[in-house]
This record gives sequence, C-alpha cells and structure tokens, in this order.
Amino acid sequence: MKIGFVSLGCPKNLVDSEVMLGLAEQAGHEITSEADGADVLVVNTCAFIDRAKQESIDTILEMAELKKQAPGRRLIVTGCMAERYRDELKKEIPEIDAVLGTGEVAGIVDAIGGGNAATSPIPVTFHRQSPRFGIDLPDYLYDANTPRRLATPGHYAYLKIAEGCDYKCAFCIIPKMRGHYRSRTSESIVQEARQLAARGVKELLLISQDTTFFGVDRKERGALPRLLRELNQVAGLEWIRLLYLYPTTISDEVIDAIAECDKVCNYIDLPLQHAADSVLQRMKRPGTRAGYEKLLAKIRERIPGVTLRTTFIVGFPGETDRDFDDLMSFVEDVGFDHVGVFTYSHEEGTTAFDLKDDVPAATKKKRQSRLMARQKQIVAKRQKARIGERTRLVIDGRSSEHDLVLRGRLQGQAPDIDPQVYLTECDVETISAGDFLSVEIVAAAGYDLVARPL
Repeated sequence: MKIGFVSLGCPKNLVDSEVMLGLAEQAGHEITSEADGADVLVVNTCAFIDRAKQESIDTILEMAELKKQAPGRRLIVTGCMAERYRDELKKEIPEIDAVLGTGEVAGIVDAIGGGNAATSPIPVTFHRQSPRFGIDLPDYLYDANTPRRLATPGHYAYLKIAEGCDYKCAFCIIPKMRGHYRSRTSESIVQEARQLAARGVKELLLISQDTTFFGVDRKERGALPRLLRELNQVAGLEWIRLLYLYPTTISDEVIDAIAECDKVCNYIDLPLQHAADSVLQRMKRPGTRAGYEKLLAKIRERIPGVTLRTTFIVGFPGETDRDFDDLMSFVEDVGFDHVGVFTYSHEEGTTAFDLKDDVPAATKKKRQSRLMARQKQIVAKRQKARIGERTRLVIDGRSSEHDLVLRGRLQGQAPDIDPQVYLTECDVETISAGDFLSVEIVAAAGYDLVARPL
C-alpha cells in the first residue's frame, strides 16, 4: 500500500517517524509524499505545549477529511499525543483507525495492515510499570539494526542515542510520554553512525532528552566522551553535533572531548530555561544563575570560539518583573549566539499544573518579545564583527528567494533551528547539497550572514 506520513514536533519525534517509515518500507509498502494518493495516512504527533497540541489536532482533522474522500483509506495517529490522549482521540475523532503511543513504534506495520481498531486494538508491547509514576510508561528503544528511511536531506541525519528522561522539571510532561531515560549501547550507536556515513551522511546530530546523561543510567562513567572519540574516527563524517545538553550533567570530560575531537562541532546547546534563582527552584531545575555563569565561562575558556545556544521559558507561575529583569540581565551579560524563547504553557499532568498560572498571557508575550528584541541587538553587533572572517560552510541547497544564491550553515549553526548563511557569487550548477566550502563572510542580514567562496 501507499503510505503518507506527516511528522510533527522535535527531531526526536522525526527519528521515530523515520523508523516507522523504514519498517513500513521493509514490509513492502510504498512511501508517498502525496497525501491524496495514500492508502494509509499516518500522523506522528507532538504534545509538548498547547501550540504543538493544536497543530497535531488540526493535522489529524485535516487527514480525517482526506480519509472520508477515499473508502478504505486508513488513518493512524502515533507519537506523544497518542501516548498521552489515546482514549480521548479514539472517542473524539472516530475516523482514526489505530493509535500508537511512543512505545509502540514497532507496531506500525500491524496498524497499517488493516482491521478494526475498536475490535482489534494494537497491543501495548513496549511499556513497563513505573515505580515513580505508578503507570505504564514507554520502554521502546530502536537500534542499529532497525530500518530507517531518512526524512532529512541526505547529507545530515539525527541519531538518537537515548530515549526518555529521569528529570522532574515542573513544566515538563516528557517523562510521562517518553518513559524513563534509557541509553543505547555505544556499539549500536557507532554501528549506526557508520551505516549513515556509508549512505552519504556527512553531519551527524546526536540527540536525546539529555545527551550528557548518556550512559549514566547504565552506570557507565565517561560514556559520552568515549562515544565522541569513537565517532570522531568514523570515516566519511565531517561534523558531529550535540543537541540538548544539560547544565548539571555536562562534565569537564565532555567539554574536553568536544574541544579535542576535530569532527565534533564547537557548538553547545544548553537549554537553561531561566536565570532567576527563585524561578529555577519553582521549575525544579538544579541550577543557579551563578552556577550557570561559571559553567559558561569555563566552556568558553576550554573551547575557544564555541557557539552557545540556549532556550528560556518566560511567564512561569510566580515569575515577577524582577525575575524577568534578572533573566534579561543574564542574557546581556553572557551574550549567547542563539536564543529561543517560549511562553509558559500550563500543562495538565505536570507538577507545575498545581501552581496558579498567574502571569497574564499578554505579559508572557510582552516578555518574550522584549527578550528576543534584546537578543537580536546582541546578535546584530556580533554578526557585523564577523564580516571579513574566513571559515568553512556546508551547503544545504538553493535559496528559496533567489535561484543564483545557495544557503548553508557554519559549524555554529544547526539545521532548522539556527540562522543560516547565504552564498553569493558562486556557480550554483557546480555546487551540491552536502558540499563543504571555504568562504569569506561579506555581510550580515539580521540573524543571517552572507558569504562568497574563496
């Protein structure tokens, strides 16, 4: 059958989609990008915050309308929303034929195969009882032998090194949707990295809910630094990028490995969430502003030229004007290269849901805008200072705005989430996506940069 997939949410969700695509393809099904021509529609959902949930619901309803146009067409809903709202989805959207939670990725082939979901529900195979939550949590973990059909451009791919999370952040529902933290083996990860490199992947993005926690659950001391050094030896890889590090688990050994491994990007993605100590305490984040400042200074000292990326949440219950001012001054003092700012979403099932959501929506939005406006000023000054710099660029493809301009990224820019570089004065016919070029920065355009080949 022809299978149409819609993947929503984060790169971790995308890897799940790629695994399901691979399993479906291995079973003999055909993958199509045309939803109108699909026999089976699959929506892999996100349910992290209100906006993500609404996008998931809107997409499911859109696919439900498509299902009505073709008798026999099936609709399958997977992912975080399916894990969290399984019964509600079946009840409210009867067009759904099967629901697969985050622990039931391997059930996609059975779900595609047909049958009535009401009388033949997909078995919950990959779950286990959680002492902490007293409920069944997902326990699925793919490995190097699991088929994957990449949905990213061929020159870069995400590699999930672990699943789940053991932290108790007050605002986060992920542990209940993804289960406890569980690391893959280093052998499996290195094997998959070699397989991806053999397929033409040049940039590997390591992901998990907390990448620096890798191996801790298996009582493997120093597992991440060892893994980085092993991956650094994989032939064909040019860049290895770490995403989702955690401020209290990024050790000196990890920092040293990033600095010493020539293929590992000097790029630190460290979601801090806030900087006011009182807010961090209510968020149940094990850190302080002083501790963060000390850590960031150490990172910059040990990794010269490092790019620092972080994310913050504004409007958390009890956040005062003074708390927000503390956050603003922290951003000004540190001078991050990339910053993402989210407004707090009051999520049922989190411990923060018991707190009063007392910051008005308009105030949350205003604080978000103020913080991003200040960050834009910080970045603009820094970008102008880069004019004349000679550096290395990976090409991602042609610009959507001009046929004679290519778009690419520097070592300090991750795909999809960070700004990019526009390459001009080049022969677009002789340069392909995945090529690495030596370039000179010639201009700054807001968050983005303009370069020319050397």
